[in-house]
Amino acid sequence: MPIIDLHCDTVSVLLESGEPLFSSDRNVSIEKMRSSDVFCQFFAMFIRLTDFKSVDAAYEYLKKMQSHYLREMEQNLEYIRPVLCASDLHKNREEKKLSGILTVEEGGVIGGSPERLEELHDMGVRLITLTWNYENSLGYPNSDDPAVMGAGLKPLGKQIVERMNELHMLVDVSHLSDGGFWDVMELTRGPFVASHSNARAVRDFRRNLTDEMLRALAERGGVTGINFYHKFLGEDGQGSVADMVRHIRHIRKVAGIDVIALGSDFDGFSGPCEVRDCTQFYKLTDALTAAGFTDEEIEKICWKNALRVIDSVL
Repeated sequence: MPIIDLHCDTVSVLLESGEPLFSSDRNVSIEKMRSSDVFCQFFAMFIRLTDFKSVDAAYEYLKKMQSHYLREMEQNLEYIRPVLCASDLHKNREEKKLSGILTVEEGGVIGGSPERLEELHDMGVRLITLTWNYENSLGYPNSDDPAVMGAGLKPLGKQIVERMNELHMLVDVSHLSDGGFWDVMELTRGPFVASHSNARAVRDFRRNLTDEMLRALAERGGVTGINFYHKFLGEDGQGSVADMVRHIRHIRKVAGIDVIALGSDFDGFSGPCEVRDCTQFYKLTDALTAAGFTDEEIEKICWKNALRVIDSVL
């Protein structure tokens, strides 16, 4: 089954480890993608701002990640190529090449400099996760504190979202506060995404989306990528395929099949997961078949819904 995965942290991990993207032992590698038909992978450049003395220092580190990503793409052009617009993805698919889409996980690297968004776009970034787990210059994160959870985007955050629309970049609300979600809903003209978030009604965790949010995301034509991290899936902490199916079944019921995609979060979490790497997506598709999902529904979940959003925005 063809797969588009909206989120992995592999590029961030490989910069630290020095392993090659082609044959690393991580959850995602070119070899693994080729063997499982993951034809498009969104590669996140993850930044933990608290690890740096300043936002400027974090931004310099992000540029190192981007350079590393480009080197990996150049060294493996026989197999994978970067995507800057939707037509690149379709061309790669026709030529039987894999596709990589570069993203930023932690919009706070923009700091107070809106011109950095233009730089990120020029660097090939096509999706930005606006916040991570801390308040930043754009807005507020998911939080157990109701005051933080209800806070919306800051003025710069609203400016950045509007400019991302103009630049045809995907706005990602995973990790964003509930208040920020509704600001994005108001500000965006087309689809936006939650690249790696599940259903809060199934697993009551701050990183997941409420039914109201899921319906709003569907109304806007966006998608949420099912996250494989066990803490977001179920209380038993097993990261089971059965829990993934429960989330998917619930989201289909409350918001429709067209809002569901995949956002594994591979190489971004530790702990148990029944789908251990990108060669094992078949475990989920087999379980969906056994649960009564049609072939067309499974194709939408695995790639068609994500491709629709890519075509619409990029």
